[in-house]
Order: sequence, then structure tokens, then C-alpha cells
Amino acid sequence: MIEIEDGGLVYYQFEEFQDQGIFHGVFSRLGGISPAPWDSLNMGGTVGDDPHNVQENLSRLLAASGFSSGQLAQVKQIHSAKVIRADLPVDAVEEGDAITTDQRGLLLLMRFADCVPILFYDPIHQAIAIAHAGWKGTLKGLVSEVVRVMGSNYGTAPEQLLAGIGPAIGPDHYQIGSDVIKAAKEAFPDQYDQILSEDSDGVKLNLWKANQIHLRKCGVEKINLARICTGCDLAKWFSHRAEQGRTGRFAAVIGLRQD
Repeated sequence: MIEIEDGGLVYYQFEEFQDQGIFHGVFSRLGGISPAPWDSLNMGGTVGDDPHNVQENLSRLLAASGFSSGQLAQVKQIHSAKVIRADLPVDAVEEGDAITTDQRGLLLLMRFADCVPILFYDPIHQAIAIAHAGWKGTLKGLVSEVVRVMGSNYGTAPEQLLAGIGPAIGPDHYQIGSDVIKAAKEAFPDQYDQILSEDSDGVKLNLWKANQIHLRKCGVEKINLARICTGCDLAKWFSHRAEQGRTGRFAAVIGLRQD
């Protein structure tokens, strides 16, 4: 990913997504006004931070993106495999873990603190999507549902789709218990050895690889992987696990430009 600094904000873009008539970015925790433990570009309104701080942080993100608050599409994230189609700006009232649109002038926004941000762009039909894939959404095949919905709604062909797997908890830091191990083996009966590993700390789940496997099974060939672990660099990223739940949320966005 390419690092971009804009007025104190630091965000990351997939090189293959650039110069495509879209704006996208995974924003780090840098450049906002929130105090510790949410310092500083916290986008989470339900983690204890002052709502005025969150609003100012959002305003700074919007200024960097070139979109306005009236162009936002957001949902209430629930760790599901539900995809919401946005044809108009949407407030965070509908529940789901992915948003898709083919409408110009909408900025799709989701929030993260270890779960996987996954961006999608169909350059042929000019359609986009964003997904929030925690372990539940990953094992439920959220990204496969995104590909299916984009095909149904916009005629998106998987082999023409660009996908980007952004910063998230890495395979060396995501220790799991017996319930998740069981669910992973059920979701990947023939490939669980590719997503589960064991060391002296216990069994760990590779969310990056699991979502890659789902995408490839759907026929998606162009997959960009950030390989950035949120648990490894707390100076730049919020990490629910590494910070024992006392932290903020960073944002990932994607939008089709109007011009």
C-alpha cells in the first residue's frame, strides 16, 4: 500500500486502485483530536470518546477525501454476512457488514480495530463495495456474498474485479479458542490447515488468508494484500486485542467521484 500524508492525517491506498476515478483510503489513527486511549483520529462513536471529537475527526477525513457528510453511506456493523446496497446516502441505522453502490458521489465508510477492511472496485461497470470482516463474517463468507451481490446488481464479473485486503490483525497475533477453531474447520474443511497455525501461544487464525481463499473460490483474481498488522504498530493503528478493548476505531472508505 502507498502511504499518503495530508494535513497531519496519514492514510493508505492500494496502488492498483489509483487513477481509477475513485477515492479510497484506509485511514490510520494519526491526525485527529481525540485524547488517549482514542488518540487521535478516532471514528468510533460508541467507544467512550466525546462525540464532538469524533465529528471533528470525521470532518477531517471528509476534507481529505473530497466528499461531504451528506454523501456518506454507513451501516451498523454486526459481524454478519449481510450486504447493504446504497443508492442514496445512508446513516448508520441499517445493519450489515458490507456496503455496495454504483452511484457516483457516495462515500462508503466502515470502522475497524483489528477486523479486516476489504475494498472492491469493478472498473467495467463502475461499481464499488466495502466490507468489514471479523472472524464471524470471514467464516460466514461475507466477501463471497459481496461478489455475488455485485454480480446480481451490476453485472460484475469476478475476474474483472479488483479487491484490496487492508490493515487488520495479522496471523501471528490472532489467537483463538476452541469455538472459533471448530467454526474455522467447518467453514474450510479442506483448507483449514492454510488458515490455522499453532505455536507456544496457542492456535491462531489467518484472517488475511481466509478471505483470500474465499475470493479466489469466487473467481476473483486481482487481490491486493496490505500485509499490515494492526496489532504490531499501535502508533498508527487501533487494535482491540492489543489494547485490551480500550481503544478507538479507524476508518476505511471508498467512493466513486462525481467528476
